[in-house]
Amino acid sequence: MADDSRRDILKKAAALGLGAIVSTQDALARTERLSEQTDRLAGQTDQSAATGDFFPGFKQLTKQTSGATINFVTAGSGPPLLLLHGYPETHLMWRKVAPQLAKKFTVVAADLRGYGDSSKPAGGGDHAAYSKRVMAQDQVEVMNSLGFQKFLVVGHDRGGRVAHRLALDHSDSVEKLVVLDIVPTYKVFHTVTKELATSNFHWFFLIQPEPLPETMIGNSAEFWLKTRFNGLRPGAISKEAFAEYLRSFRTPEMIHATCEDYRAGASIDLMHDDADLQRKISCPVLALWAERGAMHRQYNVLDTWKERASNVVGKPLPSSHFIAEEVPEMLLSELGNFLG
Repeated sequence: MADDSRRDILKKAAALGLGAIVSTQDALARTERLSEQTDRLAGQTDQSAATGDFFPGFKQLTKQTSGATINFVTAGSGPPLLLLHGYPETHLMWRKVAPQLAKKFTVVAADLRGYGDSSKPAGGGDHAAYSKRVMAQDQVEVMNSLGFQKFLVVGHDRGGRVAHRLALDHSDSVEKLVVLDIVPTYKVFHTVTKELATSNFHWFFLIQPEPLPETMIGNSAEFWLKTRFNGLRPGAISKEAFAEYLRSFRTPEMIHATCEDYRAGASIDLMHDDADLQRKISCPVLALWAERGAMHRQYNVLDTWKERASNVVGKPLPSSHFIAEEVPEMLLSELGNFLG
């Protein structure tokens, strides 16, 4: 549908007083109105095809956990390694590093609940279904189902926050932890500045009550997704990879679920973090962050992790926020040195 026609419909709805009562489902259905070119790409990219194209030699599997169905890909042999993605991506973000890692590790790259092809349960009034505690529990159950009681974990962005909670709640399971371009959630919300609120405005937008962010993102899902990748060097994400991200992101269910992830981060997760302020992660931790990212500008990232873990090393990498997309070879080198 043309932009002018869309605007006419919205104006008519507002004149009739319908805008305030439109359902989230109806509002987010507008995500279907995207460009013809992207529609063709996304339409040609189903999940099984994406696994073969982006993760040659990997198996695509699902696991029904106690709270969700988790989609993941796996390959390799050796020590088990769990890879957790961030917003607004899926396990696809590991496509440039997972095949190399699988030469040395048994790699499991999973979609967090609410993302990609994992299920998207209702958040509940307190957003508890998207607390990092239950999201971490999903991943422990996935790894246990594969026969792994102890494993290595690498988490980027939201996946790093899940990994942080996993290392606290399941300290006997995590042998080593790598966090990519984050500082602890509790630290972020207790040190908000103008600069942080500007660079990370989406934190405060996505936590607004339903259906405000869902409706606004749903009206322009492709545009919103592109803005999340603005800082990347050209070509870091191919049109085929972007189409696969859009395939899953554009659905009303994922838009809502990912908002619930952020709402949990600003509510129930802070309660859990507050209760654990005197506890530190016991396993070795590697913190890597983007030299061209907001965290590097606004924090001493390594020091923030030394507050939360007993044994931490780290450094910045010459990248924007999406490290695995932009400098995969550097990331592989750092992971190889740390993980062993």
